[in-house]
Amino acid sequence: MQDVPKGLSFLSGSLHETSTELLPTTNPANVKDILATFGCATSAQVDMACTRAREAFGKWRRTPAPVRAGVIQSFGRLIEANKEALSRIVTREMGKPIKEARGDVQEAIDTCNFFVSEGRRLYGMTVPSEMPRKELYTYRRPIGVFACITAGNFPVAVPSWYIVPALLSGNTCVWKPSADVPLTAYYFTQLLNKAGCPEGVFNTVFGRGGSTGEALLATIEKGMVDKVGFTGSTAVGQRIGEICGRRLQVPCLELGGKNPLVVMEDANLELAATGACWSGFGTAGQRCTSLGNLILHEKIRDRFLKMLLDKVARMQIGDPMNESITYGPMISETFMRDHLTHLETLIQPHHTLLTDPNGRITGKRKWKNWVGGDPDAGYFCFPTIVDGVRPEDAIYSTETFGPLFNVMTCRSIDEAIGLANGTGYGLSSAIYTDTPAYIYQWKEEIVAGMTSINNSTTGAEAHLPFGGNGKSGNGARQSGVWVIDQFTRWQAVNWDLSGTLQLAQMETGYIEADLHYTLPT
Repeated sequence: MQDVPKGLSFLSGSLHETSTELLPTTNPANVKDILATFGCATSAQVDMACTRAREAFGKWRRTPAPVRAGVIQSFGRLIEANKEALSRIVTREMGKPIKEARGDVQEAIDTCNFFVSEGRRLYGMTVPSEMPRKELYTYRRPIGVFACITAGNFPVAVPSWYIVPALLSGNTCVWKPSADVPLTAYYFTQLLNKAGCPEGVFNTVFGRGGSTGEALLATIEKGMVDKVGFTGSTAVGQRIGEICGRRLQVPCLELGGKNPLVVMEDANLELAATGACWSGFGTAGQRCTSLGNLILHEKIRDRFLKMLLDKVARMQIGDPMNESITYGPMISETFMRDHLTHLETLIQPHHTLLTDPNGRITGKRKWKNWVGGDPDAGYFCFPTIVDGVRPEDAIYSTETFGPLFNVMTCRSIDEAIGLANGTGYGLSSAIYTDTPAYIYQWKEEIVAGMTSINNSTTGAEAHLPFGGNGKSGNGARQSGVWVIDQFTRWQAVNWDLSGTLQLAQMETGYIEADLHYTLPT
């Protein structure tokens, strides 16, 4: 891309800096297609980004919320005007099918549309006092400098979930996007700058997690950051939680999942098979909400698996620019290697592979419904379904983050819920059934932060809370009005107009009642 400075490592409004540590970004469907070469921000550049954000905070927090919302409105309109171009960049950079990339970008547009109105609804409350001539109020106040670290699988939608409400609430931001999607992040930042975001309010540092990411985490200990948001692995999320805890901060953590999908004996099997196929193999299984454990009632198990495998056999895999494919390449070579390692280390002798072949798709081992280009040029993998999985198996509770899911069997709704909850994760979940008693018990007892009934484990809307429990997160929620609690602090104001010191609880003029009065019997 000709307008990207080579080695760009730090972007903040009109200010940009480069680095000598280079970060090329390539097309995972064709690694010879180099999109751009970025730099890795140094520790000094990360500190500078935080300093700029701190300096800009005082003015930005005093900017009226409806005016801040105007920037968000313009940002959404700019994304909408560039939707197709940005979608194609997403597909070229991380391999998501073009139809999914458009959905990724649309989610950011929806988020902007939702939060424009929230700029006029950052409500506090007027509270009645127990004392005369005394006013009580509550206000939402911005937290300060927000450090945001996001993954590469949803390179437009997920950053918008953090950044849009954070800025709207009056915070300033330092963002480290995934090293897998720097070009998408560059254009995301450019669109926000063109929307009128003031100098220093939004700062982007490019680089790898092991260098630039570590430098950003170090700013927490230095007291340069007031709030952290992170989307990624549970292990890294735990570490961030520990660092923030030492500063008495509560991060917003959206972590991994081992998401269950249950199919009961009364389910619409055609609908459930379609949902399972999409949950398991959409985005090549590289979603935090992708299907992990498919739990089938014993009465429909064999019939359902035949239907599912028929659908899998008809899937098209290949060029992500093709409108008809189910999925394209893995995001990067690292993700592909991790997937191949899982196949080598997690499959046990008592497991049965319902799919064949498995592993990497190549020119010599092609998927039979291959669409487009040369598989040897990219990071493509076969779909894998593992049967015979038991709760004690490592694969049952390991997030595999690839085109791979397990099959388990249940005999009752109680057993299904036990298997669904037993992994320690609690992000997304789904059940297929038409029995109201099953539905009621499921939604009451599932520990996941999100659940679907007769729908897949994946899918989010801009006005519904998104997030998980257990190993999937710390209870923080993104999207909708709920995320405002992540980016504001409540302030209580006590304004006494009486001219005297009034002591609540001690001098309150409660009216006495005759509590000894009884009615005649």
